[in-house]
Amino acid sequence: MTESWKYSKIGDIMVVERGGSPRPIKKYITNSEDGLNWVKISDATASDKYIYKTKQKITKDGLHKTRLVEIGDFILSNSMSFGRPYIMKTQGCIHDGWLVLKQKQKDFLDQDFLYHLLGSPYIFNEFNRLAAGSTVRNLNIRLVSSVQIPIPPLSEQKEIVAILDKAFAAIDQAKANIERNIQNAKELFQSKLNEIFSHPSTGSGGDGWEEKSLGEVCYVLNGFAFKSKDTVERSNVQLLRMGNLYKNVLDLTRKPVFYPEFFAKEHLDFIIKEGDLIMSLTGTIDKTDYGYTVKVPKVDVKLLLNQRIMKIEVHDSNILNKDYLKNYLLSPDFLSRLYETASGTRQANLSSRTILNLKINYPVKTEQQLQIVQQFNQLKNLSNHIENTYLNKLLNIEELKKSILQKAFAGELTQQIAV
Repeated sequence: MTESWKYSKIGDIMVVERGGSPRPIKKYITNSEDGLNWVKISDATASDKYIYKTKQKITKDGLHKTRLVEIGDFILSNSMSFGRPYIMKTQGCIHDGWLVLKQKQKDFLDQDFLYHLLGSPYIFNEFNRLAAGSTVRNLNIRLVSSVQIPIPPLSEQKEIVAILDKAFAAIDQAKANIERNIQNAKELFQSKLNEIFSHPSTGSGGDGWEEKSLGEVCYVLNGFAFKSKDTVERSNVQLLRMGNLYKNVLDLTRKPVFYPEFFAKEHLDFIIKEGDLIMSLTGTIDKTDYGYTVKVPKVDVKLLLNQRIMKIEVHDSNILNKDYLKNYLLSPDFLSRLYETASGTRQANLSSRTILNLKINYPVKTEQQLQIVQQFNQLKNLSNHIENTYLNKLLNIEELKKSILQKAFAGELTQQIAV
């Protein structure tokens, strides 16, 4: 730290206040143009540095139960993203999930310097240290006010900002290039998948390929609508729900729903076996779950297929290999045709009856199908390697950014500046 730098507690140089919320908030929400901007976490997550607008407004009747913030004020989330700073570029009201920081003295702290400082590892570590031991890590007025911050002369603050802005502009460009490379790698992978699984077929098998509807080569079973009243505490049967499915991994970390150990004989078909292929029939548009191969937990638990999840079984493994089918279901061509059949706006709803009519291509010889599966796996591994390489570069860039900020507020970037 240079000799010209000083330390001051945030509370000594800034007014720190907490927001408030009129309740019930629905009573105060308005579409009126003269309403007051209502700043929510979602408004900030859509922003980088500044908050220019809000999605909602509240009536002026709620002003006495909340906190008004002005243009130029800093706001910090006291939970969630935990202390990330934003600069207000509009007037608005904040709820009790925010803290507002207002400078007591003008021309004492450069706004951009303060923004970089509040977003630096130095400040985060102080917040984190002071909040340690709490059940929920929340910032409060006392905690934020007690943190000491370095205050260089104003001219040096501006010099630090200039250095940081130049460095971060280069970093942001490097990040953009890496992210573009990641997207290009994904698009190349998708293109190669289409090449692997798309084949002009006559349907006769004369060219070595067959084209059939999914229903001609597969049998599907829709999950059963088990009722919650059947639930009992001690059982070795667990219901597999859509909430258990995440990113092609069977996730049983959610609280299970148990069903009677002994159930009707007609329910036996709904027991899921190791390696079963399942597809979610309901999900977010363009993110519908599909193509899961179930890995049954090692514990003594039977999994039951719930409604809106479909199990797909191949009629004859000598005709169609299940691993080939799973990978085919992941191909861009099939997915685009699958999504075209979806109904609904907020959620995609698929119909097993419609899915059975979709056409699939496959080599007549299962040996060739296995070769394609091997080719798919090699391509997938290569794609994952390339993506992970770029992701590691992104992590390194973030670490570089933290390192530059650490040096900035230790006085190491401007040691040559005359005092």
